[in-house]
Amino acid sequence: MQDLRRYSNDTVHLDLGTTTTTTTTTMITTTTSSSSSSLSMDIDESAETKIHRLISEHPVIIFTRSSCCMCHVMKKLLSTIGVNPTVIELDDNEIASLPHEDDHLASVLRNRSPAVFIGGACVGGLESLVALHVSGHLVPKLVQVGALYV
Repeated sequence: MQDLRRYSNDTVHLDLGTTTTTTTTTMITTTTSSSSSSLSMDIDESAETKIHRLISEHPVIIFTRSSCCMCHVMKKLLSTIGVNPTVIELDDNEIASLPHEDDHLASVLRNRSPAVFIGGACVGGLESLVALHVSGHLVPKLVQVGALYV
């Protein structure tokens, strides 16, 4: 498991470094208190491909810097609603390897804020997530993507 390192029950560190080994797939299962999910990694995938695949595979996914306190607030808000997001921690050098400034994920992370994706679409940082919740649009969006059942 050289691409993923497990830190807690709901946080996985994704190593975006490129490798030149034979193509293999690594599977890791993350388990939270109420659900489990699998993350599969093809070692020869580019960082951009890994990220886009993870976004498409998970209804709610948070990309954050290692030890970001704002990520904790995001996770707490979502868990209060009843959603357990997949959390991917990236180091500074991995964030630097993300696509250029036109990519919303890279720009949010470079501004030292976690980025949340719901249903494959970038919601933005913590302020955007809270604004979506306060406006009453967060729960319907979570239900729509199958992350929450009411």
